Amino acid sequence: MTTIGLVGARGHTGRELIRLLAERSDMSLAFAVSRAMDGQPVTDMAPEGPAGMLFEALSPEAVAQRQCDAVILAMPNGQAAPYVATIEAVKPDTVIVDLSADYRFDENWVYGLPELYGRDEIKGAKRISNPGCYATAGQFAVAPMREVMDGPAHLFGVSGYSGAGTTPNRRNDVEALKDNLIPYALMGHIHEREMSRHLGHEVRFSPHVAAYFRGIVLTAQMEFSRPVSAAEFRQAYETAYGDEPLIRLQDEAPEVIEGANNLGAVLGGFALSEDGRRGVMVCALDNLLKGAAVQAMQNLCLGLSLPEFAERRD
Repeated sequence: MTTIGLVGARGHTGRELIRLLAERSDMSLAFAVSRAMDGQPVTDMAPEGPAGMLFEALSPEAVAQRQCDAVILAMPNGQAAPYVATIEAVKPDTVIVDLSADYRFDENWVYGLPELYGRDEIKGAKRISNPGCYATAGQFAVAPMREVMDGPAHLFGVSGYSGAGTTPNRRNDVEALKDNLIPYALMGHIHEREMSRHLGHEVRFSPHVAAYFRGIVLTAQMEFSRPVSAAEFRQAYETAYGDEPLIRLQDEAPEVIEGANNLGAVLGGFALSEDGRRGVMVCALDNLLKGAAVQAMQNLCLGLSLPEFAERRD
């Protein structure tokens, strides 16, 4: 049985990770770190969690001393470094999957988006940086066409308020969101830089948050350097994703409800201008699942050389 430690267990993504770990027959949760819920049963938040396990407020030093094969860091941006440094000093062979943005630009870490950047590099890696939720949707929508794109891709994204985390703020305030759509990070959003870096092609990204809990819908506008036919447009996505179990292609543009609670992503739309020089694709996914926890589980399994899509526990 492979044992996994979870740091940042109280958040929305931590909740999903506990559930997903419980479904695996080859993994078990070794400990769950949360200062806010220290001493409370894990099952109070996640009924699928291990019976009798309590949340603990463990320091980086304490985490590094615990026996486990891998650690998932599911904390806000800027908080991972002390845990990473201490684990590396004490148990350097421990696999670390970090869900923050802290290492997405670090050449010493593998960027873990298996469907796009190859599983061979992730397999056996010890330091894996999980992509952002919007960045996952945006790269799925743009990547198959990047070789013929001319100029930056323009991405318009809308997320449920779970993407704003659990710390109270205007973007997860249900009253502020009522009958509303809130744009934010109008320039220089970190996912914009993340997508541009890993796609090798510049993007322009406009994020928004709406009054629903989970799910992302992202629309990508792309200009092409030459005319593209409808058959070529479709085939590019079939070639890229046709064998991927977590990606579904459809003719119609997907909606938020098709991404929410979906373990994978849905891509569709396939709209082309009359001259074939401009195309539009839409991606829908769950920001807490394929945008975070499911992707972390894929990366974890690859890093540990376990089956990526193993049978679930009965």
